[in-house]
Amino acid sequence: MSSQSPYEQLGVTEASSFEEIQDARNRLFAQHQGDRKQLESIEAAYDAVFMDRLRLRQEGKIKVPDRIRFPEKVVPPPASPPPAPASQGSAWLQRFVDTPSRTDVLLPAGVLTALSALVIAVPSANVVQMALILGMGASFYFLYRKERKLGRTVLLGLSGLIIGFLAGGLLGTALQTQITSVGLNPNAFVSVVAFFILWLVSGFLR
Repeated sequence: MSSQSPYEQLGVTEASSFEEIQDARNRLFAQHQGDRKQLESIEAAYDAVFMDRLRLRQEGKIKVPDRIRFPEKVVPPPASPPPAPASQGSAWLQRFVDTPSRTDVLLPAGVLTALSALVIAVPSANVVQMALILGMGASFYFLYRKERKLGRTVLLGLSGLIIGFLAGGLLGTALQTQITSVGLNPNAFVSVVAFFILWLVSGFLR
């Protein structure tokens, strides 16, 4: 018969926690897997330690952890609420809004600024018309090269041009005195506003 106490057989002490005793038992079981006699000895030592701890607990010599005495107090933290699903309107907007690179912003800006300068310098009807055609074509190019979707490119380009004309007309009417005072042609002013809207569309939409 072994001269070791059950605690010594498991490699624990009377001060060890229940979790430490269980870990020691499992570790010894893994070490002696296949040795039936040794496994029986380990199990007997574990049972003896368990009964001894139960006796000490009944005698009040071992403090029972609160999580065992009052399991109802151990309440798991409330789960964080799931993120609110994006609204359909927001999802629709995200499909069109782009996060442009520096090139996607500066290249259209350079082309449309040059066309704006052209219509301001030469505000004849033919020049304005030609500049608008070139600006529309440039916007189509910049939009199409992002995702290669012709239908969306045409939709966004035409929408930008129409909004640009409307905004330019409204601003031109509201600022008519200021525009004429600086010698700016009203048609050129409308074209410049349209070019600005086309830049926003081609640079920040897709």
